[in-house]
Amino acid sequence: MSSNTYHPGHVRREKGERLGPGDPDAGVLAESDRERGGYTGPGFVNDVFGEEQGHDIKYKTLTWPMVALLMITEIVSNGMLSLPSSLAAVGIVPAVVVIFFLGAFATYTAWALIQFKLRHPEVHNMGDAGMIMFGPIGREILAGGTIIFAVCATGSQMLAGQLALTVLSDTKLCALAFTGIFAAATVMVSFPRTLGNLGWLSVAGGISIIVAGIVAMAGAGASPIAPGDIAITISTDFTSAFISITNPVFAYAGHFMFFILISEMQRPRDAMKAAWALQIVATTFYIVFAVVTYWYVGSGVSSPSLLSLEPLWAKISFGLAIPNFLIAGALYSHTAAKLVFVRIFRHSRHIHSHTFTGWGMWTFLILLANVAAFVLAVGIPSFNYLVGITASLFAAWYTYGLAGMFWLHDTYHFKGGARAWVKRPLMLVVNVLTILAGAFICVGGLYATIKALQMASEAGLLPSPFQC
Repeated sequence: MSSNTYHPGHVRREKGERLGPGDPDAGVLAESDRERGGYTGPGFVNDVFGEEQGHDIKYKTLTWPMVALLMITEIVSNGMLSLPSSLAAVGIVPAVVVIFFLGAFATYTAWALIQFKLRHPEVHNMGDAGMIMFGPIGREILAGGTIIFAVCATGSQMLAGQLALTVLSDTKLCALAFTGIFAAATVMVSFPRTLGNLGWLSVAGGISIIVAGIVAMAGAGASPIAPGDIAITISTDFTSAFISITNPVFAYAGHFMFFILISEMQRPRDAMKAAWALQIVATTFYIVFAVVTYWYVGSGVSSPSLLSLEPLWAKISFGLAIPNFLIAGALYSHTAAKLVFVRIFRHSRHIHSHTFTGWGMWTFLILLANVAAFVLAVGIPSFNYLVGITASLFAAWYTYGLAGMFWLHDTYHFKGGARAWVKRPLMLVVNVLTILAGAFICVGGLYATIKALQMASEAGLLPSPFQC
């Protein structure tokens, strides 16, 4: 871990003091500010977007309830629909325990990421965090991973939208055409430059998936397939069990966007309120939806679970979920474009002004992210497995493992070196285990996904590229 952010020998600053570009401690807030929670905000010179008064384009407009809705729209999406099949694979008790534990775990790692962001207001994305932690190589790896995962997640949402349109139309059009239609809509929704302009759409997106889940549960209860055909626990092989575990793991995989979201908040210190709202809603809804659906549909529940419903209920549920698939996909592609855009134009007039260069580059990046997602989704027969591989490689670290590294880094550099770790033995153990958990999920997820891909290939189950 690099130590270029803070040294004990730095001059102590008065609370609230702003640092100029020529100051040897530029980018470092007073220790007393940190202790009192006054870490970051638009008034600090090294904040990502800085002071925005008088600018044409203002980014720091999000309130914490709006950030919570954006988080819910992004995370509580089509990944939720795989959870009932996880219960069917390993049994209701272990699956529910895993979902609850991962929800609590994700709440802690959200807190760790938020604390890191508040101490480092210049951090806009995981790449910036990688620069602080590991230097230029870390920056490129984490930034590249964010872009890859965001693009793959956009493609996954496009395929979810394609499936919804196919079910609603009784396969009246080629699946490729439906994916193209959904991709074009995603481009338009992801085009606004600021997350504030996407915020109100997230209201529709968040409500959409919650209502779709409620209707799906009602449909499962109204037309049950095998009610009560459930198992408390099920013995299975490692690959099947781990894939079932990774479903809830990656249903919480939205932390890679947190830095970007917090950077556009009016009051970054309120970010944990949004994280609490997200995790309470997500964990509660995941457990209720998975248990109710599994109970009424039984051990043969499909993934996504809406395909197990009676045709009418499936159409209603898919139709209600479409706004969420669309807006979540737009958020992912927006994230990929925003990371590159801010890196190119940070501290330039193109960030805050309506310039031809700024809008030209933004248009290019949005189109590039969505076109890449579309081509990958329809052109790679093993795309769903590719999403699993990228999630194992990156989301496992962004959501879990890196949080432990953030705590170790900042505790060392802001609290007194290795001695600060020794004085906090419980937190030290928790964060070391957090890093090990990220590594375990990464390696286990890679193994299970690649093994499943190999089995699907040998069985001839992979579709042709650009299949209609």
